[in-house]
Amino acid sequence: MNTAVAPEVEHLFLDAASNRHLDWLESEAIHIMREVAAECTNPALLFSGGKDSVVLLRIAEKAFRPGKFPFPLVHIDTGHNFPEVIEFRDRRAAELGERLVVRSVEDSIKRGTVRLRNPQTDSRNAAQAVTLLETIDEFKFDACIGGARRDEEKARAKERIFSFRDEFGQWNPKAQRPELWDLYNTRVHPGENMRVFPISNWTELDVWQYIAREKLALPPIYFAHERQVIPRNGLLVPLTGLTPAREGETVETRVVRFRTVGDISCTCPVASDAADVDAIIAETAVTQITERGATRMDDQTSEASMEKRKKEGYF
Repeated sequence: MNTAVAPEVEHLFLDAASNRHLDWLESEAIHIMREVAAECTNPALLFSGGKDSVVLLRIAEKAFRPGKFPFPLVHIDTGHNFPEVIEFRDRRAAELGERLVVRSVEDSIKRGTVRLRNPQTDSRNAAQAVTLLETIDEFKFDACIGGARRDEEKARAKERIFSFRDEFGQWNPKAQRPELWDLYNTRVHPGENMRVFPISNWTELDVWQYIAREKLALPPIYFAHERQVIPRNGLLVPLTGLTPAREGETVETRVVRFRTVGDISCTCPVASDAADVDAIIAETAVTQITERGATRMDDQTSEASMEKRKKEGYF
């Protein structure tokens, strides 16, 4: 993909207007983060090492430093994550000096609460919901802060910023609370919890512009690199032990980057030569395919895939 900056998108870089827009988004996110700390008894911040959760860490720094974060960092590890991302997750948490709680889908499989036809190769993406609910119950979290954005997928566009989950950890889009004048009803009964989305109003472009402004480090797979991939159903499936080539498929070496990072079994890169943040901003400004639409195999099963998983407890 050509990453030269066209005249019509030059204004999307960090000029004064862009900075004012990012200032507004940052201020709103800080307010939401502080509202969680003030109103919730035992919150957690979900941190996967991905770009959106990296932005959340910077928001938390601006909201609470020089003090410690008033919540631990939590990651639900499928066991099928890209190793570059896990290494970055551990390093970033150590740099911040914050507590990182990791719970594994593998442990849920061993307990029998997650059952897969083939635990070694089946996608564990949806199974994260079970492990997350078990983790919420273990630590009695009443709020989990996450990096979901409304522009990612139409089910996520239905979310409130403070998204209520019932005592079974399930989401009912028809039973959400109004949020007028930025007033949030955070009250929950024992066993219920909130999922909180401070960057809900951000777009993918906003995230990358903020990363540029704040000079935030990211896992290297976000930037252009050579990788063996398998063209399949309009996507580029990474060649791994979990995602081998099928009979009749061709393995190609392409220059690609990841727009999002998740379970290897369902996350695909996109063809791109964008090797730095500015090039990614230029590319993002003109793309017409959503982040998840371009990268996630699990969202191609049906138009309601994400909504069904969210109702069952997925983040």
